[in-house]
Amino acid sequence: MKIVIEFYRTRDADDAHAIVGREITEAANVESAIELASRLAQSLDMPQRPDAMTIMDTAGATLYAGDIEG
Repeated sequence: MKIVIEFYRTRDADDAHAIVGREITEAANVESAIELASRLAQSLDMPQRPDAMTIMDTAGATLYAGDIEG
């Protein structure tokens, strides 16, 4: 399935989110998408290191939102 991954930083004071990266890629299922996103968070060149992510399908439905594991 085609997925959109948004990587972001959060601010503890008010839970504000700042997107620092976005990738569109393919994954077999939600579990593999989470694993792929965790690897990408470590290897992509982004202005800041993200601490969380949202994975969506191409229609915009959220498949996963949470902290980056790994």
